[in-house]
Amino acid sequence: MTHPGEALEPIELRITDEEAGERLDRVLAARDLGLSRAVLQRLIADGKVQVDGHAPSQREPARAGATVSIFVEPPPPMDAEPEDLPLDVLYEDAHLVVIDKKAGMVVHPAPGHPRGTLVNAILYHFGVEGASGDRPGIVHRLDKDTSGVMVVARSTAAHEALSRAFADHDIDRRYHALVRGLFPKEQTYDTLHARHPGDRKRFSSLVSRGRRAVTVVRPLETLFGSTLVECTLHTGRTHQIRVHLSEAGHAILADSLYGRTPRDPRLSRVAQALGRQALHAAVLGFAHPVTQEPMHFETPPPADFQAALDALRGD
Repeated sequence: MTHPGEALEPIELRITDEEAGERLDRVLAARDLGLSRAVLQRLIADGKVQVDGHAPSQREPARAGATVSIFVEPPPPMDAEPEDLPLDVLYEDAHLVVIDKKAGMVVHPAPGHPRGTLVNAILYHFGVEGASGDRPGIVHRLDKDTSGVMVVARSTAAHEALSRAFADHDIDRRYHALVRGLFPKEQTYDTLHARHPGDRKRFSSLVSRGRRAVTVVRPLETLFGSTLVECTLHTGRTHQIRVHLSEAGHAILADSLYGRTPRDPRLSRVAQALGRQALHAAVLGFAHPVTQEPMHFETPPPADFQAALDALRGD
């Protein structure tokens, strides 16, 4: 069956026993999907909502256990505009720029963040060959509140080669994270990965269908009620590290989406002071997309991450 619309991936959820019998549009509107009932009714009328693979009627009641797929059209791309924003540049040439992204900076324009992004700054300071749309030069991303090393392509040749390298997982990507609890030994997480069936904002490995996600996590230092770990990515799924650690019982400290406020007062104070997930992209290594020269970049954690680390050292 051809899926309606051009959505990158559907919102998927499962109807609970408690929701069974209610009108489908009411059930979906009660979920935290960011979609009003009027919008959902229009999507149902347009055939962009499917229940177990078929298009329901407007008044069809929800059935317990049914899988609902909602195909939301992505917004039309916007052309990003140059902005004079500060960047911490680690390396640059005619083909690429490597920067140490600060926590709090969004990577590219999107609804709610049309300006003030890394892309806006790159266009102002360096330019990107053939720049158009809202993601010129972007070959990988970091979450808004994750700091660390990123590479941005400036030339078409570099964009194509770097995109292939990331797709083939031929990149050294290592992150440092402060996680809850004692992480005793190296672990490899090899799971499926897809949107959480009940929460559009989150992802999960506890799904029956999805893309493969592989993360290797090894402990670096035991701290008060927590552990400093290094996470090596062998795939690059959205929120991959955060999902794997949270579902393993070691949520990243101060991760408001995948974790909870610590009960321990000391951990709680540190998390509150940090105010964002304790995740830093520490290492990025790759072959230069044009010269094939080995490139390796490593950055220390920023001041807020280091302050949290220091506060958790000792008894």
